[in-house]
Amino acid sequence: SALPEKKMIFKGLTGNKEDMDKLVLTPLIHYPLPGGSALITFEKANVAQRIIEMKEHMVALSCEELEEQDVCRVQVQAVPVDILLPSAMEIRLTQSSRRILLSDLPRLNISKEALLDKLELFFSKTKNGGSEVECREFLKDSDQVVLTFTKDGVVEPLIERGHCHVPIGKGKYKVKISPYVNGDISNMQLQPSRCPRTVLLLGIPDVLSEESMKDTLEIHFQKASRGGGEVDAIAYVPEGRTGVAVFVEDTG
Repeated sequence: SALPEKKMIFKGLTGNKEDMDKLVLTPLIHYPLPGGSALITFEKANVAQRIIEMKEHMVALSCEELEEQDVCRVQVQAVPVDILLPSAMEIRLTQSSRRILLSDLPRLNISKEALLDKLELFFSKTKNGGSEVECREFLKDSDQVVLTFTKDGVVEPLIERGHCHVPIGKGKYKVKISPYVNGDISNMQLQPSRCPRTVLLLGIPDVLSEESMKDTLEIHFQKASRGGGEVDAIAYVPEGRTGVAVFVEDTG
């Protein structure tokens, strides 16, 4: 049936429709490095591109560690660094039947462990709508707490309440109760992406110590006369070893 007209005033917050239902991914790519290689990141992308286009580089080794004067130069190969980044992803969300998420926690002059004890003590009592707590922990990089109960049937009534007042010390504090949702990646599409400022150097012989070789490579590739430029970071893996480089989002 038709409802009568009624004037209403919306006092909530507005946002852009384009910003809804979006997932922001922060890249954290682990890139394997073979022995006899180095990663060098320049301050400017055009320098890295120039080094890659030159392909082969003769690096002079001026170090007291080398006794034979004939061994004074090594040839290394410069190649681009291509990594795979997610372009599309599907996530299947499921609500946990034994976990709740606690937020809006008070900022008190007590340790995190003491706060967890207070929350566990409150929510383990049946008169507060809780039950025996199996696990309690802070959500990583947040001020929210996850409580896990030992049995089913406890979570739903707590979530319906939405909040509760927890006694901590001499006061009572309103704590928000939300469902704990697990996310499993059901499908992911990847696309290749080239690091604009980073170059992979291959074919580096094990003739100097690790620190001396890093210094030698940095000195060589920061000189403009050799096509280089200012070096932002460098990592070297000697022959016979392997390494892993971690790439993060370039916010510069």
